[in-house]
Amino acid sequence: MSGDADLRPGEVTVDLPPATDAQLRFIGKIRTPFQTPADCPRQGDPEEGPVCRLELIPELEPALEGIERSSWLEVLYWLDRSRRDLVLQSPKRDGRTRGTFSLRSPVRPNPIGLSRVRLVRHFGTVLEVRGLDCLDGTPLLDIKPDRCDHAVRERAAHRDGDDAG
Repeated sequence: MSGDADLRPGEVTVDLPPATDAQLRFIGKIRTPFQTPADCPRQGDPEEGPVCRLELIPELEPALEGIERSSWLEVLYWLDRSRRDLVLQSPKRDGRTRGTFSLRSPVRPNPIGLSRVRLVRHFGTVLEVRGLDCLDGTPLLDIKPDRCDHAVRERAAHRDGDDAG
């Protein structure tokens, strides 16, 4: 965690009670070429960004069955090296001070990252994806298909059924 010396003009910290464990289980690690925050893109590029790896723990290999049916995934991860005490932030790209919850900054009370990525390849407990923007070694929280095709078809069928009446 960084100190007040790292604050930009207009940024404000808050003293929060110590975080308690929400009983999350890390399901693996993320491997990216990004070693420092300065290396990370502002947001990942699912088309031209580097191929990164989601490496799951071996026990969860069966949970990846059928993952190839989704070309797009939502990846949730724990930004373990982010500070957690800023309530007002001044992004360096424009310097305008805004509340933490109005930004996609990794600096937040609960540093959960979310990226929409494109699945490149699946083998064993590894997913190769494009579109991540986190540091190498970031703990992986969850993986979900981007949108459930079944739910989309079901809504469309329901709408079509309503029109028939």
